Order: sequence, then structure tokens, then C-alpha cells
Amino acid sequence: MLGFSKRLIEPELLDHADPADARINLGQLVRLNKRFGGHSTIRKMLQEAALEQEQFTILDVGAASGDSGRLISELYPHGRVTNFDCNPVNLAEAAYPKVIGDAFQLPFVESSFDYVFCSLLLHHFSDEKVIELLRQFNRVARRAVLVCDLERSILPYLFMTMTKPVFGWHQITVHDGQKSFRAAFSANELLNLAKAAGLTDPKVTSHRPAFRITLIARKPEIKHDGISLERQQFRFGRR
Repeated sequence: MLGFSKRLIEPELLDHADPADARINLGQLVRLNKRFGGHSTIRKMLQEAALEQEQFTILDVGAASGDSGRLISELYPHGRVTNFDCNPVNLAEAAYPKVIGDAFQLPFVESSFDYVFCSLLLHHFSDEKVIELLRQFNRVARRAVLVCDLERSILPYLFMTMTKPVFGWHQITVHDGQKSFRAAFSANELLNLAKAAGLTDPKVTSHRPAFRITLIARKPEIKHDGISLERQQFRFGRR
């Protein structure tokens, strides 16, 4: 596809936006997720990952306003979501517990959370940086790494401009949305990055017409006293 054959990462306005404009943009991103496939894709991914209706912990990296975390909490009331972001303005509306920090140096020991999850985060970074992030996620996750991101295509790129008069998108929403779809992945690209990061048996799925892409990478079994136990048996605070 002309102009969309490779990832193109360019600066986004939200990175330096006024807090009032940032809040408008974050609210519109929630609308986009709810109405145009973001939430439905996350639901499908969580079902495929076989999250159980029992206690587990999940770290949402790049949580922003906590939109995805709220969805996970609604679907799995016994799950405990920790929201993590580097931007205190973005994280202000997220639910507690929440942590401000650097995703490239997650301040948690190995296997601190059952799951490490991120949505719409990885496409902001170069391939080399994506590999670094996935390695961090894999280090901190006990059971699986879960990723939901954008699939590169000209159709959602055009959607942002064409629907602005209908939905009243803020200029940041249109600008950053288009930049995001130019920086997004193909299924093979994300799969190869996951393998390069050392994730075990990663599975990447394309979701249409939402133009979302998901990655599920389950952690391998571990040995304990000579007996093979699945990592899902080692829950946070219940070793």
C-alpha cells in the first residue's frame, strides 16, 4: 500500500499539549475505544487469554486515563488492576492503585504481576524500543504478556478526517490518530518484534473492521521441587 508499507513514527501533539486540551483528547480516545472496536478487541483478547473469574493481578502500562483498566475491572471484578503511566496529567483520572514511572525501567521485581498489559502504547516507539518494552513486560509478568495496538492501514487514517464534522473530534485527536495509524504495525511485524524480545510462543491476531492487533505471549511452565506447575498457580501474595 503506497505510503503505508512501512512504519513512520512522527511526533504527536498530545506529548506537549495543554492539560485542558489533553483531557479533551483523552475523553475522545475513550469514545473511540468504546464505539469503534477498541474495547471489543480487548474483550476478545482477554477471553482468548483465559483470564479466570478469580483473583489475579494485572499491570496496565501506558494506562493514561485508565480506560482499559476500568473495562478489565468491569469484566473481572476479582482482578486487581494497577495503572502505570509516565504522565501525571494523563494518569489523573485513572483509578487507584496507580504508579507514575518509566515503562523502560519498570520499578517492579520479576514476576510481580500475573499479567502485564498495554493498549495503544507500542506504536509510539521504534522497533528497537518496542523490543526493550516487551522484554520489560516479560520480566514483570508471571503468566502472560497481553498487548492491544493498532494495525497499519490507510482506511482508519482517512476515517479520522472524514468523521471529524460528525463527531467533533479535537484537532489533537485527528492529528495524533493519523500519526498513530502511520506508526502502527502489521501482524508479522509485531510477531517478529515479540520473538526478538524473547517472548515464548507469541500469538498475534488481526481484528477487522476495528484495525486492531493483539499479542498474547504466555509464560512457560516452571519447576518447583521437581514438579511442573503452571505459572497461573503462583498468584500475587499467595506463593
